[in-house]
Order: sequence, then C-alpha cells, then structure tokens
Amino acid sequence: MIESKKHISILTACYNEEENVEGLVHAVAEVFSALPQYTYEHVFIDNASSDSTVSILRRIAANDKHVKVIVNARNFGHIRSPFHGLVQCNGDAVVSLVADFQDPPEMIKDFLEKWEEGHKIVIGIKKSSKENKLMFFIRRFFYNLLSRASKGQGETPVKNFTGFGLYDQQFISVLRNLDDPYPYFRGLITELGFSRFQIPYTQPQRAAGKTKNNFFTLYEMAMLGFTNHSKLPLRLSAFIGFFAALLSLFVAVGYFIYKLLYWDTFEAGTAPMVIGIFFFSSVQLFFIGIIGEYIGAIHTQVRKRPLVVEKERINFD
Repeated sequence: MIESKKHISILTACYNEEENVEGLVHAVAEVFSALPQYTYEHVFIDNASSDSTVSILRRIAANDKHVKVIVNARNFGHIRSPFHGLVQCNGDAVVSLVADFQDPPEMIKDFLEKWEEGHKIVIGIKKSSKENKLMFFIRRFFYNLLSRASKGQGETPVKNFTGFGLYDQQFISVLRNLDDPYPYFRGLITELGFSRFQIPYTQPQRAAGKTKNNFFTLYEMAMLGFTNHSKLPLRLSAFIGFFAALLSLFVAVGYFIYKLLYWDTFEAGTAPMVIGIFFFSSVQLFFIGIIGEYIGAIHTQVRKRPLVVEKERINFD
C-alpha cells in the first residue's frame, strides 16, 4: 500500500504587493522542489489591492495550479483578512508567510521538520531584525509591555512573534469554530494550549516596495492585544483613581488646617488650582480612553460581522 503524501498549505496575505508576489511564488516552489515527500498549495488572500497584484496572481494561477487566490470584496484590514485565509486552508499543516520576504521561505523546511516531530505549532521568533532599528525597539518594547501586563491572567502572548509559523490542521480546525469577528491571532497561539516549538531567526529587510503598516495599524494591533489579553489597564484606572482621590483629600485637609492656622496671611492662589484641575483632567481623559478601547472591543464582538466578504476565488475546486 502506497502512503499518500502530506499536503501543506502556504498562506500569504497581501495588499499592493505587485513587486513581490511573483518572486515569492518561485521561492516557495523552489523550497518544495527539495521536499518531494510533500504536496503543496500556495494560497494568496488579497485585501482588495489597488495595484496590479491581483492581475499578476491571476496570470500566475492560470499556469500554476499550486497557486490559489482569494480576492476580498474590499479591504477588511490586516487582522481579519489573514485569519480568514488561514481557516480556508485545508492542508495537513498551514504555513503563514508574508509577501515581502521578511518571513524567510527557506525556514519552511525547518518548520516541517519540527512538525514531523510532533509539535502542532512551530513558530519563528525574531531574535533580531534588519528593519529600522527604532521600529524594532518599539515593537520589542510593546511585546515586553504586553507580556508583563498579561502576567497572572492566563498564558502570556509570545514575545517577538509576528504570526510567521506552521500550524497543524488540528489547530486550524479549532480556529474555524471560534465565534470571534476580530481575533487577536498572536494571542491565540498560547491561549489555545497546543504544543509549540519556537525557532529564532533574523528578520531580513523588505524585498521591494513600501510597508503598508502605519501608526494607526500598529496602534490597532497593540490595543487589540491589550483588550484581549490584559485587564491591567482597567485595574490601573481604578487604583490610580483611588489613590488620586486619597491624595486630593490629604491636600484639601492640609490646606484647610494651614488656612486655620494662618488665616490672615495664607493665600492659596490660582496656580495650585489650575495645576490640580489640568492634572486630574488629563488622568481622567487618559483612562476614559482606555475604557473606551475595551468598550469598542465589546462593540465589535456583539455586532458579529463576517471576517471577510469574498469577491472571487481562483483555482479552488
């Protein structure tokens, strides 16, 4: 009896990556040419690109049946679209690989080796990066902050993890059953409890084009991580509110006693009042914003919108 080959899905989420997608298809094909014990499919989910990415993928898919394409009806964001792509993959294992070559395709072989050893999840961890040093420092600071903020509240998210890795179909099947319209995938890796192996790597520079991340997309990812995996900001607002109120009471009592002792000479002036008003107003506004982020997360959950609406599928049977 001939044993059937294991089938591997490579998922690439893309948006305006016309300079990179064709090169990535060739790079993945080259990796699997040295792995004849596997069959593979390369699934692209395009987030309504405004450049020629879709036309390039359509041309490639016409000549290469390994390449499959999902085209979204509109841009559904960098969180929902990749997650939707993951749960559409039916391979025995799914490898998430970005389009800009910052996830080295040659690491697929390493992931598969560890997967064959029995690990359900094999992920790449950035030990260093050739990207902008300031951005790498900010990202590392965020991961450390999130890790500390979520301590004691379940499994802490993995530091310096971008989503690059291999996921067994058993894990993907669990993701399909999640009823979450805005999932924080990086946190689910630890939250769902599958056996995991981590491989450190140096993240290369982007191959071509400009990154589509900006301050707002990075801020959205950061807030999603906090609202999904930490109640610390909410508790801090309660603690700081309590101690600020206590401090205000002591200051008020102190001023009152001082005024009684030096009734004719003591004048409080406007400066302490102005400073106090602005200080407490800024603290209140900050924590109202934090509470607003949690309320926004709840609002997203209760609307139950679909992750993605697809416009077209190419090469799917």
